[in-house]
Amino acid sequence: MKLVIQVPCLNEEQTLPLVLESMPTSISGIDTIDIVVIDDGSTDRTVEVARAHGVTHIVRHTGTMGLARSFRDGIEYALSLGADIVVNTDGDNQYPQARIGDLVTPIVEGRADIVIGDRQTHTIAHFSPFKKVMQRFGSWVVNRAAGTALPDAASGFRAYSRAALYRLNIVTQFSYCMETIIQAGNKRIAITSVPIETNPKTRESRLFKNEFEHMTKSAQAILRSYIMFRPWTLFATLAAVFGILGIIPFVRFLVLQILGTAGNHLQSLILGSALIVAALLSLALGVLSDLLKTNRILQEDALERLKEQRHGPLPPHR
Repeated sequence: MKLVIQVPCLNEEQTLPLVLESMPTSISGIDTIDIVVIDDGSTDRTVEVARAHGVTHIVRHTGTMGLARSFRDGIEYALSLGADIVVNTDGDNQYPQARIGDLVTPIVEGRADIVIGDRQTHTIAHFSPFKKVMQRFGSWVVNRAAGTALPDAASGFRAYSRAALYRLNIVTQFSYCMETIIQAGNKRIAITSVPIETNPKTRESRLFKNEFEHMTKSAQAILRSYIMFRPWTLFATLAAVFGILGIIPFVRFLVLQILGTAGNHLQSLILGSALIVAALLSLALGVLSDLLKTNRILQEDALERLKEQRHGPLPPHR
């Protein structure tokens, strides 16, 4: 089996040597290990450092395109190299490259198609209590949306089988972490995790400016992915809520009219009508979104066949 380890980088000339020097040179069940560095528009000597450490596979962006695009381009390049397994780590050396063997073992043994390194966020010293709570809450939300039971959904230290990569399609512009889990869960791709310990912090995150931005963008990615896979559930629930809330003012209006209470109580009629209209619109959006979901499934099936034609068919047991 061929393993490709991809390292997304943005101005990582200081930490990249630590990452590359700690890469495993042999792993049980793996015949070949290649390293790919994805340079996301670095303005320092990241590329020169990579080449000085023997990296021959480099994907370069002329400008900063973001982590999700770097991941997607790295995956495409790794598949073109004939990768059976792709591991994603990070250029800031936050992840323990020495544990890559443990990360790929469930895939080599055929027990999973995606393996996530559980950072055990409650033990990370530089995480504030608030961040630890939000990490657990975020993982809970993702697990609810994906139907999974992963302790650390935000971890970027991951291994993917070629079968999984053929079925995953990244569309977000922020971070692929949440989206891939929700896709994997809804597509019934086998996913598991292994506990790891992170390395000491080397710099602040460049993915977001503060925790509020991180939470906002992550919530948007989760909601968008959930709508893609369960649109009818979401919009039917909204329709039911609006419908029930809309009936209450109507009942109030009828009761007051029957009792002959002073006033025409037109405000109840207007509010009830607005809520019922919102319920009908939600129902219509649910039907339309569900039809679009069917179309998306057909397109993804065609895209999977295209990937097989471009990068080679999957093994028979997949």
